[in-house]
Amino acid sequence: MSEEIQSILNKEHLHLASIGKRSIAFFIDELLLSFLLIVAMYDSFASATNIEEMIALTNSFVFEYMLMKIAYQTFFVMQYGASLGKIAMKIRVVEIVTLDNPRLLSSLNRAIFRIISEIFFYMGFLWGMMEPNRQTWHDKTARTLVVDA
Repeated sequence: MSEEIQSILNKEHLHLASIGKRSIAFFIDELLLSFLLIVAMYDSFASATNIEEMIALTNSFVFEYMLMKIAYQTFFVMQYGASLGKIAMKIRVVEIVTLDNPRLLSSLNRAIFRIISEIFFYMGFLWGMMEPNRQTWHDKTARTLVVDA
């Protein structure tokens, strides 16, 4: 499969996005989503009087935060082929077969497996660093690649 993917990339003059670009895009998205969570839950966070309350409050919104991340990733990857972080880094997600933006189910699959990878200590991301096509777990399950835009 690796040689087949490389052949497709060469034929279409596409280049895989670097680990550095993908990491910075991830960081941008995480900052943005964290900021949005804090804004949305500002009243709750403002009422916390010490660090323990802040940590307990943050932990109580983990499920909502995961749902927000899934919705964000699904929408932007399906609609634009990239999250805001990826757009800033000039990289995009494409389906291997069509070389176009992932469809709804692919985007949703990718978003869910991205969360699963995070839950398992970011192992899926580490996998992508060692894989020749830089495919993380969520790329493999959704049959996508991240390429330079």
